[in-house]
Amino acid sequence: MSHFFLTDDFLLQSNTAKRLYHDYVKTLPIIDYHCHLPPDEIASNKQFANLTEIWLKGDHYKWRAQRSLGVSEHFITGTATDEEKFHAWAKVVPQTVRNPLFHWTHMELKTVFNLTEYLNEHTAAGIYQSANELLKTEAFTTRGLLSKFKVEYVGTTDEPWDSLEHHQQLANESYDIKVLPSFRPDKILFIDKTADFFHYLLALETASGIKVTDIASLLSAIENRVDYFHANGCRVSDHGFMQMPASLNFSLALEIEFKNFLQNKTQPFSDPVSFMGFVLLALSRMYHQRDWVQQFHLGPIRDNNTRLNQKLGANAGFDSIGDFPQALAMSLFFDRLDQSNQLAKTVIYNINPSENEVFASMLGNFNDGSIKGKMQFGSGWWFLDQKDGMEKQLNALSNIGLISTFIGMITDSRSFLSFPRHEYFRRILCNLIGDEMEKGLLPNDEKWMGDILKNISYYNAKSYFNL
Repeated sequence: MSHFFLTDDFLLQSNTAKRLYHDYVKTLPIIDYHCHLPPDEIASNKQFANLTEIWLKGDHYKWRAQRSLGVSEHFITGTATDEEKFHAWAKVVPQTVRNPLFHWTHMELKTVFNLTEYLNEHTAAGIYQSANELLKTEAFTTRGLLSKFKVEYVGTTDEPWDSLEHHQQLANESYDIKVLPSFRPDKILFIDKTADFFHYLLALETASGIKVTDIASLLSAIENRVDYFHANGCRVSDHGFMQMPASLNFSLALEIEFKNFLQNKTQPFSDPVSFMGFVLLALSRMYHQRDWVQQFHLGPIRDNNTRLNQKLGANAGFDSIGDFPQALAMSLFFDRLDQSNQLAKTVIYNINPSENEVFASMLGNFNDGSIKGKMQFGSGWWFLDQKDGMEKQLNALSNIGLISTFIGMITDSRSFLSFPRHEYFRRILCNLIGDEMEKGLLPNDEKWMGDILKNISYYNAKSYFNL
């Protein structure tokens, strides 16, 4: 077998890059301010049964690759045993070269389990057994893994009606890692999905204790939950849309229609964009009042495959990059808030790389000198959280904004094995800066550049989120 490619200097293609990484950022703690880790699994300090459970379940990146290679759904989301599913994945891995899965897979095996051989059908049994033995130990529980990666802060993603009982348990225990909720109210904004809307509206009413009969009581119910989240340590919101809503006004006629809509529950609402825009604007003002950070993930087309989504459900790997216009609606939304000085600290994530410069230039319009990096161009996200995507995002931000203000990487993951993505990002970042130092494009001053890299990797986020 060929020499294992993951050396200590992986991705670091110059001596300067190697020194920047190893001497300045390698050992910094992790602030993972946006992820989808289940808080109940942290609260219970879950012990995983095997490598399949912790690594393959819920990972639609891997599922897409397997389907591309003709693997039966039986071995992906079906009824095959966990060991059979792992062997099916192992057989696929050698064919994922140049896809980020190849890097992520081997980084996670090496960084988490200290396994330094290629995963394939021949090594699968040994790797599965070795990892499973480690997963039986205290160091590989959910809390053990968070400690192993020096995680300081985890921002989970939570529905407005969540009880937050697991966050409360962790707070009452004085758990030394901050595990705080993030407010994700999208399901109450998509009024065009009528049946779903009323289902989630009932959940909101139950949690808030407020009966929603009109637009004012809806906003009261939402604010009740914002206050509840705030009391439980939440300082971050999150939203995921194809585009920002282009209409922000809610006329008297729409107010009357909404009231009737709530009573009749039959006819679809005529202007879902204006509804979303009006409620989102009210939410953003709530966030600003409480000094929260608001996040917007923009651009995907979700659930493209009707047949398979009906069979397997949402988040099963049938989403893709969209090509929607973004600039004008973003501008109108941020400007409306800024006019009354109610624009909170904001992070915008872009899924379409052709829009990188659009996002970077738009956000610069609303930095007002009140805080360093108030408007953030979020890290490469979803299809772009790989080497090429990260470099494009870093270059667009550098050319049009200030990379020195950047708050760095997130996992955006449901897996406790995803923290090597922070290492991946830091290596890519150090290689980018080190290469330009060696070419004479940046000052050959390691302390100067190293301090900027430390800020991007850790300290900027620590300050931005008041940690």
